Amino acid sequence: MKPSRILLIVLVLWTALVPLQAQVGEHRNDLTIGFTGGYLLNRTSFNPTIKKVYKGGETFGITVRYTCEKYFSAHCAIQAEVNYANMGWKEDIDPELSSDTYYRDMRYIQVPIFARLSWGRERKGFLFGLLIGPQLGYCFSETEHYSTPWAGSPRPNNITQQYGKAVERPFEYGLTGGLSFEIVTKRAGRFMLEGRYFYGLSDIFNNSKKDPFGRSANGAIIIKAGYLYDVIRTKGVVDKPRKRKNKKASVFSE
Repeated sequence: MKPSRILLIVLVLWTALVPLQAQVGEHRNDLTIGFTGGYLLNRTSFNPTIKKVYKGGETFGITVRYTCEKYFSAHCAIQAEVNYANMGWKEDIDPELSSDTYYRDMRYIQVPIFARLSWGRERKGFLFGLLIGPQLGYCFSETEHYSTPWAGSPRPNNITQQYGKAVERPFEYGLTGGLSFEIVTKRAGRFMLEGRYFYGLSDIFNNSKKDPFGRSANGAIIIKAGYLYDVIRTKGVVDKPRKRKNKKASVFSE
C-alpha cells in the first residue's frame, strides 16, 4: 500500500475520532498541561538498502490535552505536543570489511496531534489510553560522526552516497501512535508512561530518478514518561465506586 493511501486512511479514522462532542455522552471540559521526556530508537529506511541498526537519542517536550467528553466508558480527548527529538541512523558496518564506524544525529522539532481515547478512573486511579494521529517535524541541525581513521569503503552493496550528503528535505510528516498508562491523583497531578511508534511518510533526501535514494524515511520506537497537571477540571465529576464482591461467611461443621 502506498504511503499516501496509508495517510488518507489514518486521517479519515483520526477525523472520525476527533469530533466527539457531536456524540451523545457526558460533557467534559478538562484542560491538562505538562512535560514529558524519554528515549527513542530511530532507524532511517533507505532504498537502495544501507545496512544499519537502531540509533538511540533523547526526546523531550511539552504536552497539552483537552478532554471534551466521556462516551460510555471512554474518555475522549485531543492531545498536542511540541517535542525535541534526536533522530538519525547508525550503520552496521562489517568489521571484516572495514574498521569504519558511522552514525548521524538529526535534531528535530516535532509536533504530533493525537486523537486520544482512555479508559479507567478520571479523578483518582489508573487510566489506560490509546492515541493516534499525524506528526509534523523540522530538522534544524545535523551532525555526522566518522571514525578515525576513515576509509569510506568497501560496503556490502557499494552505497556510499549518504556520506557528506546534507538533509535535503528538512520538513517531515508521518503517522504516530501508541499506548499510554497513567496514574491520576487528586492533588499531585498525573504521572504518565507511554510507548509509541513513528512511521515517516516523507524522505530526508530528494527521491527523483536521478537521485541516489528512492526512499530515505525515519522510523522510531519511543518510550516517554511525563508529569501533567489539570489546569481546568469539569465540576461535579466523581468516579463511580468499584463494585465489591460480598464475602460469605464460612460454616465449619465438626
